[in-house]
Amino acid sequence: MNVLRNEFAKLRHLHLVATAASMTAGIVALTVVGTMTGNAAGHASTQSLAALSLAGLSLAFPLVSPLMIAVVASRTVDIEHHGNGWLLSRATGVALGELLRAKVVSTGLVVTTATVVAVSLGALLGGTNPLWTWLGYAGAMVVVNLVVLALHLAISTLVVNQLISLGIGVLGTVVAICASGFPSWLAHLTPWGYYALASAADYRGDHVMTLSPSYISVAGLAVVGVALFLLVTARLDRQEVRA
Repeated sequence: MNVLRNEFAKLRHLHLVATAASMTAGIVALTVVGTMTGNAAGHASTQSLAALSLAGLSLAFPLVSPLMIAVVASRTVDIEHHGNGWLLSRATGVALGELLRAKVVSTGLVVTTATVVAVSLGALLGGTNPLWTWLGYAGAMVVVNLVVLALHLAISTLVVNQLISLGIGVLGTVVAICASGFPSWLAHLTPWGYYALASAADYRGDHVMTLSPSYISVAGLAVVGVALFLLVTARLDRQEVRA
């Protein structure tokens, strides 16, 4: 518990809550623009405002989340690299893997909150009917964002140069944006492809259609992501730290 308390204290020092708030603001702003544009184009006459808002969110999340999550992960790990944090933690009996697991809990709470708030504001914009669609989409986005977060935390830990992690975040954004045009099997190959698989609405010609997120695929991503993260942190637990 002391490790986790320390990680939450670091979050305040690094102002990561403000970074997550920027992520939420960006997603909501893009959703508002998408919804209002669709409404002005007359799409609301054939589809509900809720579908327009869901379509806006389904585009905004892959545009904003991958890079912002990479920034969150990079900042929370970079202080350990440059402040001998790994060595100090090991000296107090905290293994590298244990510290990384604490980081995924603390930053995961921030990313989850930002995700839920963004979807909730989108629901207020478009209306919550049907409620189960919004809840399902929110849950799918939380899972995808947390897996991407865990991936970046692992990369930032294993690679000292944080430009590499941020570069992967940029590449992930491109993949996430383009994934809606990928074949389904190709979208399943990277965590960023799941932003498209979890989409709750999309445009088909001049109409916006509500979709059913691929919950089975997202659940599979969660299982694989947790297993790989635990494997990586277990190996880090046995790794010696050099000054």
